[in-house]
Amino acid sequence: MTEQQEASEDAVMTRIGQAVILLHAGDREEARNRLGEIWAEIGAEGDSLHRCTLAHYMADAQDDPADELAWDLRALTAADGLRPGEEPGPPPGRRPGRGAGQTPGEGPGQTPGEGPGQTPGEGPGQAVRPGPQQAVRVFYPSLHLSLAADYVKLRRPEAARVHLARARAATGALADDGYGNGVRAAIARLERRLAAEPGEGPRPFPEQYS
Repeated sequence: MTEQQEASEDAVMTRIGQAVILLHAGDREEARNRLGEIWAEIGAEGDSLHRCTLAHYMADAQDDPADELAWDLRALTAADGLRPGEEPGPPPGRRPGRGAGQTPGEGPGQTPGEGPGQTPGEGPGQAVRPGPQQAVRVFYPSLHLSLAADYVKLRRPEAARVHLARARAATGALADDGYGNGVRAAIARLERRLAAEPGEGPRPFPEQYS
């Protein structure tokens, strides 16, 4: 990657980060507008990590749960489409998935150690940029957790269970740190909620087999 390309990649992530700051500050409409502009510029063939990151946060800016689901599905599609050898910009903003009932940008919705002025993916001591495959592997638990929470809001518990199980199965990529522990805790909370759903027989999740 040339210096000019890298600067362009960093500029996109900076703009996404600025929109996320607005989102966390409560200006959802302006955040949606800015993220929508960036999405249009990136295009369908744009950098997969940019598209994944943007769509993941754009989901938080939606008022309609169906729109939130659509953007989270776009984020997953972008992650699945990461091409071998593709060089990303800075890693995606790593936030655990939204648990049902959480306010976007609060609690697990914001990466531990990520201040309001930081670009997603930047944090204290984060000096080494991970490769694209590593970055996406770390992102998968949050992607599937967000989808599970979306399906809970839409009263589709079976679909929620599918993605929650996938989130749990992907947690091996998470480090034993504040972010990783936050994701695992959010998964466990949603597992407990779904296990208590009336009219459904108890369904063991992967962690319950151990």
